[in-house]
Amino acid sequence: MTSTDSAQQPADAPAKAPAKDPWDLPDVSGLVVGVLGGTGPQGKGLAYRLARAGQKVIIGSRAAERAQAAAEELGHDIEGAENAECARRSDIVIVAVPWEGHGKTLEALREDLVGKLVVDCVNPLGFDKKGAYALKPEEGSAAEQAAALLPDSRVTAAFHHLSAVLLEDPEIDEIDTDVMVLGEVRADVEIVQALAGRIPGMRGIFAGRLRNAHQVEALVANLISVNRRYKAHAGLRVTDV
Repeated sequence: MTSTDSAQQPADAPAKAPAKDPWDLPDVSGLVVGVLGGTGPQGKGLAYRLARAGQKVIIGSRAAERAQAAAEELGHDIEGAENAECARRSDIVIVAVPWEGHGKTLEALREDLVGKLVVDCVNPLGFDKKGAYALKPEEGSAAEQAAALLPDSRVTAAFHHLSAVLLEDPEIDEIDTDVMVLGEVRADVEIVQALAGRIPGMRGIFAGRLRNAHQVEALVANLISVNRRYKAHAGLRVTDV
């Protein structure tokens, strides 16, 4: 028997399953999305866009009154709640809090976030007279810090490179950008990709595991420089996919 013959499968061997289409994403339209830090520009903009696309959205804040006021301002049946209630009532929780309060916020909500799909979109940045620059957290990235603080949650990273100005502008119908999505479990990443795709003009693109989150978070410093030079609200597109 030749080496070629020995490599052949038996005639009755089961056929190999075809590769999964990477664009075959789950239906997430029925999931409740909570946005921690939903009273800030980025969180508020994401809440508005997702709710406008038909998603059920709850804004979270340290003060329920602030969250409720922001929800009323945005409309689209968005609700406002204190952070812990927002986390408990949501299927997916987007973390859009300032970097300075990132660790303490998540640590305080560890029990409320057990079992939840957490999407971290925080960018650790510093600013000086030369402009914005990336910070390197001890854990490697904001997303990895979240994963360390929330061992019983399903942590992913996404929505880093979006302009809050565009997200909040009701005159803009489509957001022309891709969203890089990172995570350890492919099924969780695909849920977040599908969520990004609910917003017209937007795609969610798988971009690796959480160990690669630092360079994604850090790229925001470059986009800030682009925006300042060109008076723009730059986003990203990944070509050939």
